[in-house]
Amino acid sequence: MPNVTDQLKQQAVDPELVVLLETITNCCQEIAGKLRLGALTGILGVTEDTNVQGETQKELDVIANDMLKEALLGLSSVAGIASEEEDLPVAGNANGRFLVLFDPLDGSSNIDVNVSVGTIFSVLPLPAGKSGGDESAYLQPGRAQLASGYALYGPATTLSMTTGQGVQQFVLDNNGQFTLAYEQMSIPADTKEFSINMSNQRFWAPEMQEYIADLLAGDQGVRGKNFNMRWIASMVADVHRVLTRGGIFTYPWDDRSPDKPGKLRLMYEGNPMSLLVEQAGGLATTCFGNILDIQPSKIHQRVAVALGSKHEIEVLLDAHKSALDSPAALLNR
Repeated sequence: MPNVTDQLKQQAVDPELVVLLETITNCCQEIAGKLRLGALTGILGVTEDTNVQGETQKELDVIANDMLKEALLGLSSVAGIASEEEDLPVAGNANGRFLVLFDPLDGSSNIDVNVSVGTIFSVLPLPAGKSGGDESAYLQPGRAQLASGYALYGPATTLSMTTGQGVQQFVLDNNGQFTLAYEQMSIPADTKEFSINMSNQRFWAPEMQEYIADLLAGDQGVRGKNFNMRWIASMVADVHRVLTRGGIFTYPWDDRSPDKPGKLRLMYEGNPMSLLVEQAGGLATTCFGNILDIQPSKIHQRVAVALGSKHEIEVLLDAHKSALDSPAALLNR
């Protein structure tokens, strides 16, 4: 079976982009190795530091970030990198053509309890006249992405990736190679499964509360069918389930911080995952519009997310049409 390099060459991907993606996947293999040993490595637990998001950093957050940062900045094709763990973008090669954004360890609060976590990445072109250390260079809509993907560190380590030619999924084999498992992933248009943090229900917009209430009513409600809820609290794991068997994942706007569009980060989570979902036939939205059409205003911008099975996301969008002038809608356009 083809490995990552074979598949990218078969797609006639730019050779420099192939090397860049190989570098990311090599780092993911190393991260998987460290995670596999768990507490035996002595690198679990938290540090005394917080990141730009105000979150306490895990030991492996820092290790994974440093591994990706060092490897990517060593490539002549990389003009700069931006990470969820870094305050500002970091300049790379002055003659580089690509910008790389990443969340080095999504869901890292789950590490100590041995729940699946992952690495999310996105590749953008460097705009003319910009440098890799310039934040404005990264502020491109998600549709400008040249590639995106994630590695999921679970019972098996898997890699899901797109270069705009569908979504391929690879599995890390016993020889340390990511081997092709699914050549074209496809999200079923219909579903009976949803993923949301129900503990935040009282903070959601009325439209979201009503939509979820309809799902919970099951075959006794207006939807006329029963739904199951799944929630892992690791975006990469929840989206992986959606890509694998359908469903929807949503982390909507809520009124705890009314001036924030959502919890998830547009550039490191929303955009790369949205590209994957669209390439697999699903929809990725803010509950009001398409995530990939958002013009970013800052590198650590947050966004509300609702993505997954096309027909179910269309129902969710329809449920929010009456609230187009609400605070949630205005912040998430």
